Amino acid sequence: MRETSKPVVEKVAIIGAGPGGLATAIALRKQGIDAHVYEKAREFRPVGGGLGLQSNGLRCLDAIEPEIADTLKCSGCQVKRVTVKTSTGETIRTTETTMMAKYGQPFLTIWWWRLQQILASALPPEVIHLNHRCIGFEQNENTVITHFENGKTVAADLLIGADGVNSRVREILIGDGEPQYLGSMSWRTVINYNKNNNLLPPNEVILMRGEKSILFLLNLGEGNMYWGARKVLSDSSVSSTAAEVKSRVLKEFADWIEPVRKLMEATDAERILEGPICDRLPLKQWSYGRVTLLGDAAHPMSPLVGQGANTTFEDAYELAECLRNFPDLQTVLTNYDNRRIHRTAIIQTRTGEGEKGLDKPTQQTNQQSQQNFDEFRHWLYDYDPKSESRLKPWKEKVVI
Repeated sequence: MRETSKPVVEKVAIIGAGPGGLATAIALRKQGIDAHVYEKAREFRPVGGGLGLQSNGLRCLDAIEPEIADTLKCSGCQVKRVTVKTSTGETIRTTETTMMAKYGQPFLTIWWWRLQQILASALPPEVIHLNHRCIGFEQNENTVITHFENGKTVAADLLIGADGVNSRVREILIGDGEPQYLGSMSWRTVINYNKNNNLLPPNEVILMRGEKSILFLLNLGEGNMYWGARKVLSDSSVSSTAAEVKSRVLKEFADWIEPVRKLMEATDAERILEGPICDRLPLKQWSYGRVTLLGDAAHPMSPLVGQGANTTFEDAYELAECLRNFPDLQTVLTNYDNRRIHRTAIIQTRTGEGEKGLDKPTQQTNQQSQQNFDEFRHWLYDYDPKSESRLKPWKEKVVI
């Protein structure tokens, strides 16, 4: 433990104004650290899909800033049940959510853009720098200097790459090539919720399974609804126009029930995001010198179990805690790596295997595999920033 109240670092540069970068800036500034966020976009726009915030992520946000977690619960949708259906509309099962009862936090669904807005509003506007695309950095024993496409440079004590699956910071720091395609293409969008739409009851998540395909329907709160479709395809290339994107998803889901097809047909082509589902192999080390990684830049994973944002908030909390509790930057970053790499590597591996399994027919799981999955899910959701037990390793070994 540090014996002085003086921060280990005075100035931190964070690349990427996604939820991870913004949450980290909030956590560090509460310690008196001059944290600034640098974002390549020229403006914040209503983009992104829907995402699920689960107990592990919400607990970490609550530990960083309780008011943020409270605002999210008012803005998003607190899910009461999850229903699994076939592509023909037959209900397989409906499960009441037990997250609040078990872990003290709800299962919350929210628009990525709304989450970004709420986090950004918790920071002074002058510490978020738009139109700053990172093109490189250099470091020595005393400082790290980041270079931006607009010609500006920034000197800091620590550089955090929170710039997503195609992270420029990771490319320079690690140099491990392109993300790996997991075999599924994705189409997703957020639209205004139509209360007459009988596909999606209030406070419910619908998961529909077809042949080598899956569709998620989420209420996002504030009148918004998300649909996200994925299908196993060997071709990972993206369409060249919005019209081609819409035509492609309609073709791939042409044999699904009429309400699904109508939902897709009614969606503005310009609003549909298309992209390959990718991850990367787990890293043995995230931090080198005065530079480290966080969120998708460190551990991109399949969205199959909805842990991308949640593990990112865990990263933000743990990095802030290490900066609070350890005496020098090297020790801080060594402990940050040790706390985060094993856990995220397991989640990356499990979700990657699950994504690749979309092309296999759904089979009844045996009792042992179901018990293993239930134990894994409990290990995921029971992550409590106020408990030392969160740092205990999972029983399974993972190759890194």
